Amino acid sequence: MTFSFKNKVAIITGGEMGIGKETALLLCEQGAKVIIAGINDEQGKITQSIFPDSMEFVHTDVTDYSSVENCLRIAEKKFGPVNVLVNCAGIHVAGDITETTEKTWLKIMQVNVTGTFNSCKACISSMKAHNGGSIVNVSSEAGLVAIPGQVAYNTSKSAIIGLTKSIAIDHAKHHIRANAVCPGTTYTPLVEKALQNSENPSEKLKELESSRPANRLGTPREIASAIIAIASDDIAYATGSIFSVDGGLTAQ
Repeated sequence: MTFSFKNKVAIITGGEMGIGKETALLLCEQGAKVIIAGINDEQGKITQSIFPDSMEFVHTDVTDYSSVENCLRIAEKKFGPVNVLVNCAGIHVAGDITETTEKTWLKIMQVNVTGTFNSCKACISSMKAHNGGSIVNVSSEAGLVAIPGQVAYNTSKSAIIGLTKSIAIDHAKHHIRANAVCPGTTYTPLVEKALQNSENPSEKLKELESSRPANRLGTPREIASAIIAIASDDIAYATGSIFSVDGGLTAQ
């Protein structure tokens, strides 16, 4: 089954690489016009070049509401009203509560939670005026179960689930849907870098793989497929849903 996004306009935060990049590419393949909102200009331009006629990179700091508003204005001017928002932008820092500084805690909350809040707030204001839309917030398996040694990240991803449910309830009357996708550990460039920086990359990879029944990591394409499925009008009855795509980890 394919999901049509013809005549749809989407903003993908963190769309330069990894899951966000694959989501942007899949949406373009299905007919959407896509704005990549991110801070990595080099990677953003590389991704944009794959679909130069239907994709645009806009330097956007999701922690700054005025920057998000500027991105929305550019999207509307170039492609028209935004129908789809996917929030992929996020950061990860390891550490339990005794190891995590207040500065680190606030930084993760600012990017992961406030960044998602800012993008949702800006786009909902526009969607309300243009007959609704679909929002997909990327949470994590860590938003459903506590993964050891990453207290701030776990908490931020749990907060995204709460934010998604609140948006779904508040804005169903405006024909705006909000759902969350919770990926398991996925072989993205960030995960690859973390593995390379570990003491024993091959053993660390085996540890991550064996923690889940599927006995492997996910791919960015698999997560992107889940995102566009739940974002599509083909599943328009879904709102406030939490979609786990984690190789079975949270089913244990």
